[in-house]
Amino acid sequence: MDAVRVALLREVLAGTEWPGAARRFAGALRSSVVPHRGGLLLVGTEEYEPWHLAAHLVDESAWSGLPELAPTLVRHRVRPDAPAHLAVGLGRLETAGRGATLLMVTPERPSAGLLQRVHDARRAGATVLSLDGGDEEVRGLAHETLTVAEGAEVDLDTVQHLVSAAAGENSLPAPRGSRRLRDRLSGLADRLTAPPPARW
Repeated sequence: MDAVRVALLREVLAGTEWPGAARRFAGALRSSVVPHRGGLLLVGTEEYEPWHLAAHLVDESAWSGLPELAPTLVRHRVRPDAPAHLAVGLGRLETAGRGATLLMVTPERPSAGLLQRVHDARRAGATVLSLDGGDEEVRGLAHETLTVAEGAEVDLDTVQHLVSAAAGENSLPAPRGSRRLRDRLSGLADRLTAPPPARW
């Protein structure tokens, strides 16, 4: 989802809790990964793999000048011929400790095996965040949660768009030219409305 669509989505959701909640959660994510210069692990359930969120965080990482936001996608099933960025299995969680941030995206209750791995990572010092559907055990494991309960005005996919967009905003200026969403939109509008260059 591009910046213009995110801005429109925020406008539609103005007056609800979601834009503010997404920004707070994104702020917690940034404050966890930036001081440690990365270490972001992203994992879903066996039935739900958050590859779309992974792609958006990679984009936001590049646009904001915050490479720490680019996650490692941890997968339940890895094919032998998978490319390197899709070849990280659950065993990676066993090495997560202090300095690592584990972001769980769990619309439904995860398996006992995943919950145990996350619990072990937390005990080893990892920071755990969850975008979830309201499972109490998941929420109990996480340091920071954003719950999209059944019947909410939005779905979990929409909230992921809000979180990923907010994660790249409001950061300190970086050497690569970090800019807020409003600045990016303003720059885009200026380029689109500028007259063509004069030709001699």
